[in-house]
Amino acid sequence: MPRRPPVRTRQTAHRQTGAALLAAMLTVVLVATLAAGALWRQWRGVEVEAAERTRGQSAWLLSGALDWSRLILAGDLRESGAVDHLGEPWAVPLAEARLSTFLAAGEASAGDIERDAFLSGQIVDLQSRLNAMNLTLTDPDARMKALLRFQRLFELLGLPSAELGALQRNLARAQAAMTASASEGGDAPLLPRRFDQLVWVGVSPATLAALRPYVTVLPLQGQAPTLVNVNTASAQVIYAAVPGLDLAAAQRLVGERDRAYLRNAASAIAQVATGEADASWTAVGSRFFEVRGRLRLDQLAVEEVSVVQRDPSTRRVTTLWRERTAIRTPAGGS
Repeated sequence: MPRRPPVRTRQTAHRQTGAALLAAMLTVVLVATLAAGALWRQWRGVEVEAAERTRGQSAWLLSGALDWSRLILAGDLRESGAVDHLGEPWAVPLAEARLSTFLAAGEASAGDIERDAFLSGQIVDLQSRLNAMNLTLTDPDARMKALLRFQRLFELLGLPSAELGALQRNLARAQAAMTASASEGGDAPLLPRRFDQLVWVGVSPATLAALRPYVTVLPLQGQAPTLVNVNTASAQVIYAAVPGLDLAAAQRLVGERDRAYLRNAASAIAQVATGEADASWTAVGSRFFEVRGRLRLDQLAVEEVSVVQRDPSTRRVTTLWRERTAIRTPAGGS
C-alpha cells in the first residue's frame, strides 16, 4: 500500500502554488498598468500635436482673413473715395461658410479636405460710435464739447452721470501719467486701449454693457476729435454727436441715408434739424474699423478681433491690435 505524503509537505506545495499564482497575477497587473500608461502618453502626445496643428492652421487662416479685409478696405478707398456707407462691400458680413468653398477648385480637390472648417466674419466701422478718448483732448473747449456729447448719450440711455464724471477724471489722470515719471504718476489708472478696459477708469460692468453699441476707444489723431460717420452711426449716436438735434430728427436722418447714402454730413443734418444743430463733429468717411473673424473646426471655434486704421493719404491699412480667443461650441452649432 503506497504511503501518503506527509500533511506538512502537502501544505507547503499548496503555499508554493498560491504564491506562484499571486506572482503571475501581479505580473499581469504590472504589465497592464505599464501598457495603459504608455498608451495614455501616446494618446496625450497625439492630442497635443493635433491641438498644436489646429492652433497653427487657425492662426494662419485668420491672419489671411485679416489681410483680405485690409485689401478690401484699401480697395474701397481707391474706388469710393472719402465716403463710407453701409452699402459698400466691406459692410456686408460673411455668413458662416465651409472653407472648402474658398480653397477647392473643383469637386476632386474638395474631397481632399479631411476636416470640416467654417469661416465667418464682418467689418464694423468704429467711427459709427463715440470715441471715449475725445474726453482727453487738451483744448478745454474741445474737451467740454466732448463731455456735452457724452452727457447727451448718458441721459438718453438713462446711465448715471456720476460715472461719466469719474470716466473723464480718470482718463485725464491716466493721460497725464503717460507723460509723467513713475513717481509722479502715483496711483493713476492705466490708459485704456480697448473698450473693455474702460472698467479701469470708473465705468461699471452694467454701464459698459449699455455703452457697448455706442462707444469705442480709438487713438486720437493729434488734438483733433474723432468724428462720427453719419452714414454708419445709429440714431442714438447721431443724436449724441449733434447738439441741437433731437432723437426724432436723428431717426429721420437714418431713414434718409438708408434710401441713399449721405455725401455731406452738415447739409444732410441741416435738412432734418428743426433748429440750429452743431454738426462739426460729424463726417461721411471713416479711418478706423474693427475686423472680426471666426474659424470653427468641429466643436472648437477660434475668434479673432482686430482694429485697423486706414490712412487716406497713403492708402495703407495698419493693424493697431489683435486679440484671439478659443471658444468651445456645442456639437453641430456655430
